Amino acid sequence: MGLFATRTRRAATVDPEAGRALSDGERLGLPPRFEAVGEALASGSGSAEACSVLGWELAQDGASLQEVLDALRATSLEVLGREPHFEDIAALCGAWSESTLAYLHQMSCEDPMTGLASLAHVRTRLSELYRGELRAEGSTQERFALVVADLPDDAGLGPASDGHLSRAMRLARLGDAARTVFAGTETLGRLGENRIVVVVARSSRLGRRVALLRRLLDQLDLSGQPARVWIEGLPPTDDGAAMLLDELARP
Repeated sequence: MGLFATRTRRAATVDPEAGRALSDGERLGLPPRFEAVGEALASGSGSAEACSVLGWELAQDGASLQEVLDALRATSLEVLGREPHFEDIAALCGAWSESTLAYLHQMSCEDPMTGLASLAHVRTRLSELYRGELRAEGSTQERFALVVADLPDDAGLGPASDGHLSRAMRLARLGDAARTVFAGTETLGRLGENRIVVVVARSSRLGRRVALLRRLLDQLDLSGQPARVWIEGLPPTDDGAAMLLDELARP
């Protein structure tokens, strides 16, 4: 097996067209940013390494894997007149995948426009509460609730309204007001384009906090109409909570 791998590697790296410099015509015919790969292919040294570096960079810039592979193929055909070797393809794909995974691991569960947690994150938080019932005193239904705030219809905003962006900005202001009142460990999430939800612990102060949120929202410019705020009780089961969130997320 080792002998076969060695022979394959040698066959892949030895090329009769290698050991030269790129011509000006070849350089102009290369896909954008593939100059270093083209030079490595022409010289016969380090093409896999060049592919690896470029694969990482292009993934960071948002290029799709198909685009990257097509550009590598065009580069190899332009410089050497053949399809790219497996080693170059593997290096490019491996680096692109690692770069993409690194980006995904750094992503937040928050919506970048509003700063609110996604519906999936709210759903996960509720599942954690239901799973922890055996270690807590009382059921999740008894200990927690949802505070829901609903933006007024934006039909009265007129032509100055910019659709999705306008709603996102108003939803962000709604979220900021909710964070002012619920500034602890509560989970604040987004339910669709016009509604937010807060997972809160039940206490004797919950009613007063909701009333305070209503007063704060009355002071905001949310199209001249008051936002609706209410307390939503949780169902006894995790599955029921999922169905409730789905219902609340509907327009």
